[in-house]
Amino acid sequence: MSDSLDEFREFRERMDEEIRDAGNLTVNRFFALDDRAYRDGALDASTKELLGLVASMVLRCDDCITYHLVRCREEGFTDEELFEAFSVALVVGGSIVIPHLRRAVDTLDDLPDPGDGAGSDGD
Repeated sequence: MSDSLDEFREFRERMDEEIRDAGNLTVNRFFALDDRAYRDGALDASTKELLGLVASMVLRCDDCITYHLVRCREEGFTDEELFEAFSVALVVGGSIVIPHLRRAVDTLDDLPDPGDGAGSDGD
């Protein structure tokens, strides 16, 4: 993973901890709900990550797109599978999704393809 993706992950984890430590019940409950929503259930966690990626693209949240791209790679999704998800986001969101698609593909270039044997180190 590139330094910028490592920095993104470190910042996200550090700030999430600071936010949780503030002790606001509503915020902490929302964070817990977010965590639970992506766990295995009737849909497995990998499917939910792919859904999160498409929703993030349609909602045009680059931080969310980056997070879900990393998670999708960790779940083993290939470029071909991710591009099919991108196509769904484009159909649902329209051409305004294109700038976010560009940034998503740029981010994807920094992530190891599960087919190349590099894999994720879990960090």
